Amino acid sequence: MSTEVDVRNLIFQSKDLGTESDLLLTFNDPAPDVGDHYPVVWRVSTFGKEGIYQMIATYYLNQHAFTKPQVEGVMIAGAAAAVDISGARQQTTLTKVDNIFEFSTPVEGTAAVINDTGETVDLTFGFHADGQSLPTPLVYFNNIKDGSKVTPQFSPRLRAYVTSEYKEGEILTGEIATPLLWVQDLAALDEYSVWDLTWDPETRHYNITRT
Repeated sequence: MSTEVDVRNLIFQSKDLGTESDLLLTFNDPAPDVGDHYPVVWRVSTFGKEGIYQMIATYYLNQHAFTKPQVEGVMIAGAAAAVDISGARQQTTLTKVDNIFEFSTPVEGTAAVINDTGETVDLTFGFHADGQSLPTPLVYFNNIKDGSKVTPQFSPRLRAYVTSEYKEGEILTGEIATPLLWVQDLAALDEYSVWDLTWDPETRHYNITRT
């Protein structure tokens, strides 16, 4: 882990929203150079029709990680192996010996994973929050051929949608059907920011504004 934690705490809140709604957060504009890749649902929270509701989302900009995921259907259920990397400046190699996956100790270089398992694998890229046993996956890479190198080219542009069709940890293999509600580059935000979720009953449109 980095000794100087670069973190963003986003608080989404509503008061008497007027309709029960699920707010979904995901980072869905990565541009890797190998294999199939899909965003992963980061957070989903329900905001009730009446009363005060809040979701706190904390992202670590310089505590990235790779995992060899355990996938059940379209859900990431765990990890067979994981490794932390410092920001976007370390590279690691995934191997498989006696049916056990293992990442090598990261070395200086561009954030990347080399597949040296002898087979086609899947991987995830995300961040490792303080106090969590496993990293949080944000991007899922499939069909990574043996000998291939995955370089995520990840940008922390967070997007928000109102939809009840997905769960946290779900691999998004297609476009989200509801309109994009909000997008922010987290690197440009302060450590703490508060955002109001509102709904107009006449237009039936949602809005997210900073308080």
